[in-house]
Amino acid sequence: MVAIVDYGAGNLFSVANALEHLAVPYQITRAPKVLERSDGILLPGVGAFPDAMEMLQERGLVPLLRRMALEKPFLGICLGMQVLFSQGEEFRLTQGLNLLPGRVEKLRAPGLKIPHMGWNRLEFVRDCPLTRGLPEEAYVYFVHSYCAVPKEENLVAWTEYGGQIPTLVWDGAYCYGAQFHPEKSGEPGLMILRNFADLCQDVAQRKTSKEGFSHDTASRH
Repeated sequence: MVAIVDYGAGNLFSVANALEHLAVPYQITRAPKVLERSDGILLPGVGAFPDAMEMLQERGLVPLLRRMALEKPFLGICLGMQVLFSQGEEFRLTQGLNLLPGRVEKLRAPGLKIPHMGWNRLEFVRDCPLTRGLPEEAYVYFVHSYCAVPKEENLVAWTEYGGQIPTLVWDGAYCYGAQFHPEKSGEPGLMILRNFADLCQDVAQRKTSKEGFSHDTASRH
């Protein structure tokens, strides 16, 4: 089961509809016990960085999400990706979840419209589990006015919009972020969500096997 975090700043139902289309079990929730027993977490987001962090703080979700991102597949979408970083400068300097080093800054695209809205091509820097099977020419859908500035080692893909905009990031373990909206990005977006669901299943099975092995070993002594 994939948990979609309901904290008041997410486009929950379009994400839920995409998972339904893929026949992926999900639950929209803010309940800590449900988040803890889920196989993976989706953190959507629409709006401003400070508002999102304030809502997460008010609901007591910040420590839990920080821990969950170290234990199971975790995908932040749009604003949900931005709050994965250390800081955001929208309206005022605000501390993020600090799961990825870097800052979220005003999008600078001279001569182009802000917010950036529309379809753009992903330019891949490296492979990661979420990009498995994606075509070389994968176009995805964006709506944003701010963008993250990640460390080079965390960048998976960027897109061209008045410069190189980081669009897919990964900590090398369980934590991922997509600046675009996979749930609104047609077949490439659905493929990314399917890869995420498959990853959740794989990680859950490995943990179950490991726990079973530990229990069997302990029972012999």
